[in-house]
Amino acid sequence: MKVRISRLLFPVTTLGPGHRVGLWFQGCSIRCPGCVSLDTWADDGPLTETAEVLDALRRHLSRCDGLTVSGGEPFDQPDALAAVLGGWRAMGGGDVLVFTGRELEDVEPWLETHSGLVDALMTGPFRSDLPATRLMRGSDNQQLHVFGEAGGRFAAYDRPSSPSDRRLDVAFEPDGTAWFAGIPARGDLA
Repeated sequence: MKVRISRLLFPVTTLGPGHRVGLWFQGCSIRCPGCVSLDTWADDGPLTETAEVLDALRRHLSRCDGLTVSGGEPFDQPDALAAVLGGWRAMGGGDVLVFTGRELEDVEPWLETHSGLVDALMTGPFRSDLPATRLMRGSDNQQLHVFGEAGGRFAAYDRPSSPSDRRLDVAFEPDGTAWFAGIPARGDLA
């Protein structure tokens, strides 16, 4: 199976508990106005075998606390998402947090079919017209859903954010390009 991936980063400390592997899917059909991840919208990037993605994830397995998946829109590639998360579970990876711009009812059939692959899910489109006062959210309409015992680790993220919560991870590409992982406060990038 093939998948379009924007990037993979370890460690990510701003998108869930501990030191996580961050995996960004490439391609987004939602395209929220004001999104900070415009570079992940195009769905015409190169395809990668899911086995290659799993090999890349495996390199960080012994040092990470979990996997955070974002995008783009991961549910635009539902079969590839299932293959990656199923592979992550098979290799004994830690908990899984997925960010989606879709609402819970839109992804519930996938969650039921692929039960146990996601421990926490942040749902809802980014809305630049709404405040952003809640932790790990770009706007307050976004909802955190936790599933099962492993999902309980994420309950602490269902609260208002404080100034100390607002931080970003910085990564550098081989060509010197810098990018940020995390949820910036309004105006941070400016």
